[in-house]
Amino acid sequence: MGWLWAIIVGFVLGLLAKALIPGKQHSPLWLTTIFGILGAIVGNSIARAFGVESTRGIDWSRHIFQIVAAVVIVYVGDMLYMATLGKRRKERA
Repeated sequence: MGWLWAIIVGFVLGLLAKALIPGKQHSPLWLTTIFGILGAIVGNSIARAFGVESTRGIDWSRHIFQIVAAVVIVYVGDMLYMATLGKRRKERA
């Protein structure tokens, strides 16, 4: 059940990150979901480093760290995806 939640959270975080980044992102949905999962993991690690283990109710501070990490990872990952996709297109021509 943990993997299912990781995929769902990664999907939502990836879509939120894509919505927050200006312009068009070209990475496919499966890659955006992976970036979102990585954003959740990195965001949780950063939150723990800042002393946010768990709070009562909704962990808003932890979720903010996750969203910020997902935005950064989706942005960088999309740039890398386009760099490799651009190289492939040049090789085909």
